[in-house]
Amino acid sequence: MKIVVIGGSGLIGKKLVKQLRERGHQVMAASPSTGVNTITGEGLAQALVGAQVVVDVANAPVWEDKVVWEFFETSGRHLLAAEAIAGVGHHVALSVVGADRLPESGYLRAKVAQEHLIKAAQVPYTILRATQFFEFVGGIAQQASDGQTIRLSPAFLQPILSDDVVAALADVTLGAPVNGTLEVAGPERIRLDELIRRFLSANNDTRQVITDVHARYFGTELEDSSLTPGENARIAPTRFEEWLSSSRVQK
Repeated sequence: MKIVVIGGSGLIGKKLVKQLRERGHQVMAASPSTGVNTITGEGLAQALVGAQVVVDVANAPVWEDKVVWEFFETSGRHLLAAEAIAGVGHHVALSVVGADRLPESGYLRAKVAQEHLIKAAQVPYTILRATQFFEFVGGIAQQASDGQTIRLSPAFLQPILSDDVVAALADVTLGAPVNGTLEVAGPERIRLDELIRRFLSANNDTRQVITDVHARYFGTELEDSSLTPGENARIAPTRFEEWLSSSRVQK
């Protein structure tokens, strides 16, 4: 089966391409670096010739509200139109758990707009919403940093290892379209402030975490249910402490 992975050069894309190839499929890693640009449309029609499945894991290069909205809107329209012409039978997209519950976040508003485009298109689809990746915890800390202090909400997250996201994506990709939304999350609920404290401690980082229920997470305040999955989510096996231990060993 021919599968095209849009965003195939990113963190998730590279791993997904590798896993799908190991399962015996013909997989194209599509990105501007390989001559496929969903913003301009360059190389898109050629890439989709003979493709049965397209997986969109591309991300905006900049998270400024206007830029990220335009990225997902433009990319989504070009990609879905090209898929309809090519006769693609399954569109798979990676999104974010809780995206529709946090409209004050420009990034999450853009992801919801992307989901709406997918649902309105003619291509059968599956949207997989994932929780926050372990690998992005350092970036969350940096975004909330002010010198030696980091102000964070105590709201719950249920973070996940990127490899576990890829495993779920691969299963969705090789399955039938559900024409709906699925969720995948890590095995434990952890409060955001505590998650970052554990990360800093493991990395001998002396910055201090200050708990603040009004602290904003990428532009929005959080509640305990904002970024946690529903009852029917696929629960991944890898715990945060396992990843932290593995990361320390690899250094």
